[in-house]
Amino acid sequence: MKIGVPKEIKVKENRVSLTPAGVAALVECGHSVYVEKGAGDGSGIIDQEYVRTGARILHTPDAVWAEADLIIKVKEPLEPEFGLMKEGQILFTFLHLAADQKLTQVLLDRKVIGVAYETIQLENGSLPLLAPMSAVAGRLSVQMGCACLEAKNGGKGLLVSGVPGVAPARVTIVGGGISGINAAQVAIGMGARVTILDINQERLRYLDHLFYSQAVTLMSNPVNLERSILNADLVIGAVLIPGAKAPKLIKKDYLKGMEPGSALVDIAIDQGGCAETSKPTTHDDPMYIVDNIVHYCVANMPGAVPRTSTYALTNATLSYVLELANKGLKKALKENSALEQGLNVYKGQLTCEEVANAFGMKHSPVSF
Repeated sequence: MKIGVPKEIKVKENRVSLTPAGVAALVECGHSVYVEKGAGDGSGIIDQEYVRTGARILHTPDAVWAEADLIIKVKEPLEPEFGLMKEGQILFTFLHLAADQKLTQVLLDRKVIGVAYETIQLENGSLPLLAPMSAVAGRLSVQMGCACLEAKNGGKGLLVSGVPGVAPARVTIVGGGISGINAAQVAIGMGARVTILDINQERLRYLDHLFYSQAVTLMSNPVNLERSILNADLVIGAVLIPGAKAPKLIKKDYLKGMEPGSALVDIAIDQGGCAETSKPTTHDDPMYIVDNIVHYCVANMPGAVPRTSTYALTNATLSYVLELANKGLKKALKENSALEQGLNVYKGQLTCEEVANAFGMKHSPVSF
């Protein structure tokens, strides 16, 4: 199979979808790999490293898209890439279609086969390709929250850790999944007073065991949410429903009641955001203020630390890339139920029910 690795074009997105080790694994299996010139520069991977492991460097995105049967990316295609997609081409990347009806329609119109990292799901409910980026985003959310709380950015001028004689920040984390756990680990490590809310009682028991005496765990309901948010200096939204649009759990009225200069970091912004006041921002202009609350809603947070993120992501994706390349799409999906869950669009058919529900569209499951 011919595999293409285009350079990411989202603002400040310096991750790359394949490392030289991944190229070597694919070439060893008899596949051809085409990498766009400079695709790995932002992650500290130069073109020659790809060449040494068997890749061919192409100088334009047009050439990569035209050559490849399977395109592997990090982020969803943007408008300059829409016209490059070919009918029947497999696109393997983060798609987040439930938050982007235009892209969904473009993929359907172009009759692309879209397999989304974020909806590949194991039998135990875990999301193996979302997990590494959720971990990065969770840990990064506290770091970005610290920046939001700085006075120069409109924050209340609060040091999250505090100092002897001065209390640390109060951090409320909405959602106890992988990103929420990682946010809590960093916040607790800094000495913050942490509260975590989740709707799953078993999850709360696990969090209580994990962070015993270091964090307060609460059942997520409107009363507990409002109280916890009103008392927080920093709120981290870490809510996820696989493949679906994020619910707006953090109400505008809750944020209005917070102290001026408090902060909100919405990790769920890739799926539309979990706060009513959230809107996507970029690494170039990451923050904005609503009702005196500093918001950070960058839609590709792990792109801020591309070297760590690239290696963490490709460690998880490579086995699935090899399956698609070695077996072909139909056999790979038939033999791997987790990978089958990743199929979102197929040659003009919308196959993901959660995406269809987000836009009031019909979905058509495909069986292989």
